[in-house]
Amino acid sequence: MEQVANFVQGCVSLLARLMMVAVFLFSAFDSKIRHFSQTAEYMRSEGIPNPRLALFGAIGLILLGGLSLLAGAWTRIGAAFLFVFLAAATFYFHDFWMIADPVQRQLQVIQFMKNMAIGGGLLALIYAGGGPWSVDGWIERKLEEVEASPATGTGKGSTRSKAA
Repeated sequence: MEQVANFVQGCVSLLARLMMVAVFLFSAFDSKIRHFSQTAEYMRSEGIPNPRLALFGAIGLILLGGLSLLAGAWTRIGAAFLFVFLAAATFYFHDFWMIADPVQRQLQVIQFMKNMAIGGGLLALIYAGGGPWSVDGWIERKLEEVEASPATGTGKGSTRSKAA
């Protein structure tokens, strides 16, 4: 039964990471990198200080965080990077409280709430890690194997010989 639970947990955690990272990496490559100048200009129009530098920082956070989640390596740190990016982007670009037009305000409320949901998923990854089908999970299993090996004797993981 434990094998089934591990299989399900592996599938679900991998799918969650892939679905989450798709949003960020698509955004990074499709708009931020491919249309760098236009995106920087849009950031300037939204009042972002040093928009080109801020865009380089945003791309860095997205790429490092996204690749981390994709591999499941340093998942908690990668999710934290994406959370920082998402929080800043949500505050600056979906500031519905500043919009008078009710239609535009409602659209920004929807975007704000969508980002809140994605942020919740990132917080769950920060808490739970990458799951069993991740580099983090593989490292955790290897550490458990080492800790479970006998401290003395010639068992797997032992560095002592019987003669010692």
